[in-house]
Amino acid sequence: MQTQDKFTDKQLSDEQSREIAETIREELARRRISRQALAEQAKLSLSTLEKVLGGRRPFTLATTVRLEQALGVSLRRSAAVVTPPAANDVAPDSLGSYAHRAVTWLEDVYITLRPSFGDKDAIFAYRTEIVWEPKVSSLVFREGERTDAAYEHTGEVAVPHQSGFIYLVIIKHGQHRVITVSRPTVAGEMYGIISTLRAGPGSQLTPIAAPIAYVPLRNFAKPSLGRVAPGDANHELYQKHLRRTVEESFALFLSV
Repeated sequence: MQTQDKFTDKQLSDEQSREIAETIREELARRRISRQALAEQAKLSLSTLEKVLGGRRPFTLATTVRLEQALGVSLRRSAAVVTPPAANDVAPDSLGSYAHRAVTWLEDVYITLRPSFGDKDAIFAYRTEIVWEPKVSSLVFREGERTDAAYEHTGEVAVPHQSGFIYLVIIKHGQHRVITVSRPTVAGEMYGIISTLRAGPGSQLTPIAAPIAYVPLRNFAKPSLGRVAPGDANHELYQKHLRRTVEESFALFLSV
C-alpha cells in the first residue's frame, strides 16, 4: 500500500502539467462548466484545482486520475507511458484515430430530442445507444423506438481531437446525414445540429437543419418517446434542452 501511495503521489513534469492544464481549460470552455463544479466532481478542493491550473503547483498522478474520471477524458498525452492498444481497439483515421479506452465515457443510452419536422409545436424524441463495435473498430450509434421506424438509423461516431466536437454520421447509398454535437457536459448531455432531409409529399425531399440534444436516459424519471406535444409531462423539459442548444451557443443558426 505504501508503494502504491508513492506512485499515485508522483509529481508530473512541468511540461506534462502544462499540457494537462491546457486540456482541462479547453474542456471547461467547451462544456461550459465552472472550476468549482469540476473540483466537486473530482473530489478536489477548489484551491488545489486553481493552483495546478495556474501553474503554481505541479499535477500529481493521483490528482490527474481524479480529473480524468470526472471529465471522462484522458489527460495524460505524454504524462505516462501506456501499453499501446490492440490494432482492433483504435478507430480508423477517418473517424479520429481514437482508442476505445479513450471514449468509453461516450458509451451510453440517450434520449434524442429534436423539433418535429411535421408539427412546429411538438418535439420528436427517441432512444439512441452509443457503443463500441469491435467488428468495425469504432463507436457506433443505433437509433430505436422511433415512431417512424423506417427511418431508424445506425451509423459511425467520429471523435476528432482537433475540433473538440463529436460527429454521428450516416452514409447510405451516397446520401449523408450528419449530426454535430458538443462533448458531454458534466451531466452527460450533448447539444448541436442535425443536418438531414425532410420527407415531403410523394418523393419530395428538402434539406433541413435543426437543433438536437442527446440526454442520458438516466437523467429522466419517465421519458416520453415519439412526437411529444405541448401538455405532455416532459414537453417543457425537452423544450428547455433544445433551447439550451441555441441560448448557450452550442450551435448557431444564421438568418439571411
